[in-house]
Amino acid sequence: MTDFGRVLTAMVTPFTSDMEVNYGKARQLASYLVEIGCDGIVVAGTTGESPTLTRDEKLRLFETIVNEVGGKAKVIAGTGSNVTADTVSLTKDAEKTGVDGIMLVTPYYNKPPQDGLYNHFKIAAAATNLPVMLYNVPGRTSINLLPDTVAKLARIENIVAVKEASGNLDQVAEIRRSTPSDFLIYSGDDSLTLPMLTVGGHGVVSVVGHVVAGEMKKMIEAFFAGDTATATEIHLDLCPVFKAMFITANPIPVKTAMNIMGHEVGDVRPPLSPAGEAEVKVIKEVLRYCNKI
Repeated sequence: MTDFGRVLTAMVTPFTSDMEVNYGKARQLASYLVEIGCDGIVVAGTTGESPTLTRDEKLRLFETIVNEVGGKAKVIAGTGSNVTADTVSLTKDAEKTGVDGIMLVTPYYNKPPQDGLYNHFKIAAAATNLPVMLYNVPGRTSINLLPDTVAKLARIENIVAVKEASGNLDQVAEIRRSTPSDFLIYSGDDSLTLPMLTVGGHGVVSVVGHVVAGEMKKMIEAFFAGDTATATEIHLDLCPVFKAMFITANPIPVKTAMNIMGHEVGDVRPPLSPAGEAEVKVIKEVLRYCNKI
């Protein structure tokens, strides 16, 4: 059974003042995330601003993070796109960097039907020997990877997990009901992590892990230890953090938070824009609330 761990953080991509990737800061950030409790790191996902990263930047980031934390935490490469041939090509090259797994987002904008989605993921998975995590995020891609399609894909040997960010617990339950017990379901929404665990989730691919990875891990461990009261208490305590980290488009809030905490990850690349004054105020307040500044 492939297990990427319980708490994976979708790492932001640090930039310099002139908007170049800051690979030195990326190394430091990866080490920090492992130190605070992350079992794994997703590189060049949505939170890593994948739409504005070049192919070469992604590959160099994969290699950089593997060199820094490989063996200490799982490194998952975001290689998905809305072009199957490009996804295959980047996936093949990502494997050469030494990453532990691949994350493939549903193709965006071109709105393929379910059989198109199945074929896309089947072809991409066949291009690698690495374990593959599907990534369903309809709010960003305009397409929903349905449970029946996930169940078909789960029969492919190296498709071992899904990051579910549909926000639909009924859908999560149906995926759990229709896939093998060793097929891992990760929450793609921090605030739904605990509810998803109750219907068969395994862990989370987190944004707030940058700030409260240890707390998220304690919550998940408490749940699986049968201490649902403690898990609920931690979840409720973290609700203000969940809310603040999504007051505007991800990863604007979490990058702002990391900069306030002294990690100097830089601004977001256009067309994203920095947090406004009111948003910065909210983020500072929640960081004080959870004793991070």
